Amino acid sequence: MADSNRDDRELLRTCADGGEHALGALYDRYGKRAYAVALRVLRDPALAEDAVQDAFLAVWRRAATYDPGRGDVSTWIFMLVHRRAVDLVRRQHRFNTRAAERDAPNPADGFDDDAALRTDVQVALRALSSAEREVLDLAYWRGLTQSQIATTLGIPQGTVKSRTFSALAKLRNALRHTAYHVAAAL
Repeated sequence: MADSNRDDRELLRTCADGGEHALGALYDRYGKRAYAVALRVLRDPALAEDAVQDAFLAVWRRAATYDPGRGDVSTWIFMLVHRRAVDLVRRQHRFNTRAAERDAPNPADGFDDDAALRTDVQVALRALSSAEREVLDLAYWRGLTQSQIATTLGIPQGTVKSRTFSALAKLRNALRHTAYHVAAAL
């Protein structure tokens, strides 16, 4: 095993020096297992192939950054594959979420002729503090979780929850005189 790791490090050094045959040797040695890692995460053969290809391209480009003190070459390669696969899962999730939002019926479509309702909503939103509007924007328009909002804004998650609760209560109160289904949605 020690000889294999030493050989892997030599192949990686050769990659860093531009030796394409070394990348091929690493791929021959770890490509099938890398594909298995990617397929386990992605559950899609084509996406798994893309993840492995991207990861080995990263091996080629970043070979000089490998730190033997942080683990074996194989561990580093499988970590790159896993990260790429997870990135693809996240991208696919965001794409599917956006497509669903785009294709979902807009509840406001039935109110196109009701300028008064639109005005009431705009006034109610303007009455919120900028911090409350920001939290609602990130949650409802950008689809972030409360944890993601806290990280994005650099504030505690409890503050995000308080601002969200406060903003929704203010909107509910401001719009209680409008159509029942608008207030009930809040």
